[in-house]
Amino acid sequence: MTERVLVVAPSWVGDMVMTQPMLSLIKARAPDTLIDVLAPSWVLPLAARMPEVNEGVSSPFRHGEFAFGERRRLARDLAPTRYDQAIVLPNAWKSALVPWLAGIPRRTGWIGEFRHGLLNDARKLDPKQLPRMVQRFCALALERDAVLPSQLPVPRLRSDPAQRAALLERLGLKADPPVVCFCPGAEYGPAKRWPAEHFATLARALAERGLQVWLVGSARDREVTAPIVAAAGSACRDLAGATSLDEAVDLIATTALVVTNDSGLMHVAAALDRPTFALFGSSSPDFTPPLSDRARIVRNAVPCSPCFQRECPLGHFDCMRKLQPATVLAQIEAILHGA
Repeated sequence: MTERVLVVAPSWVGDMVMTQPMLSLIKARAPDTLIDVLAPSWVLPLAARMPEVNEGVSSPFRHGEFAFGERRRLARDLAPTRYDQAIVLPNAWKSALVPWLAGIPRRTGWIGEFRHGLLNDARKLDPKQLPRMVQRFCALALERDAVLPSQLPVPRLRSDPAQRAALLERLGLKADPPVVCFCPGAEYGPAKRWPAEHFATLARALAERGLQVWLVGSARDREVTAPIVAAAGSACRDLAGATSLDEAVDLIATTALVVTNDSGLMHVAAALDRPTFALFGSSSPDFTPPLSDRARIVRNAVPCSPCFQRECPLGHFDCMRKLQPATVLAQIEAILHGA
C-alpha cells in the first residue's frame, strides 16, 4: 500500500530549498511514497521545482499567527487524504497543530516549544551530532536513532528551458553575452549585505570585461538595488521585483554565475548548480552553507565575525566593508578562465 506523507515546511526561502534532500531520502527509502508539502504561499513555488513532491498545499497563516479556527478548517480539509505520517520541520508548536487536528497517526519532529502530545514521534536533537540544518531535516526522514548517510543528497531545483526562454522574451533579455547574477538582498538585515558601492564597483569591472550583470531580488530588495544602479549606471540591469520567486528560479538558471549575500537566493543558486560566490559577514556558513561543489564561500575573517546580528553592533561593519571587490573579481576570473 502506498504511503502518504505530509511535510510541514519552513517559511524561509533558503530553508525551503534545504528541505529537498530530506524528500530525496524519503523517496530513496520508499520510492512509491506520495509526498505533499504544506508551506506558506511565498515559498510554495519552490516545492513545484522538486521532483519528489506530489502536491503543494498552501498554508495561509502569517508568521506567528495562531488563527485556531483557520488551522482547524485546514486540518478538516486534509483529513480525508489519510496521511500516514506528518514530518514537521519548523520548531514552533503551532506548526505541529494542523497534523494533530487532522488526525495523522504518526507525527514526527524535533522536541521544542511545548509540542509534547502534538508530536508522537518526537526526537531529541543533539546539535553537536547534527550541526547543519540540512542534517536535522534529513534525520527526520529516517527512523529514530538511524545513522545519517555520510554523503547526503544535495538540493536540486528543476528549471525548464522553455520556461526560461519565455521569461527572457517577456523581460526583453538575452543570455548572451554571459550573465553574472547579483543577489544583493538579505531579508535578515543589513549586516548580511555587502555594501552597495562594492556591488557597483564589481558590476563596472565585469561590464568592462564584456559581461552582463543582472540584479535579482524581490520588490522589497529595490531599496538595496537602487543605490547599486545609481553608482554603476549602465553596467547592470535592475530586475528586483520584476519576477515572482518561481520566475527568479528560471532567471538565475540562465546565468553563468552568481554573486550573492547569505540569503534565500544563495540557496536557490546552489540548488540550480550555478557557480556561486557566497559573501558571508555577520553570519556563518557552518550552519546553512550553500550546498554545492560549485559554491565558494568568500569572507573577510575579522575577530568579531560571525556576530549573527541584524546590524553591526560595533558600527564599523569591517566583515563586509573590508571584503574588497577586487578579491571577489579575482575569484570570478579564475572560474571564467577555467582555473
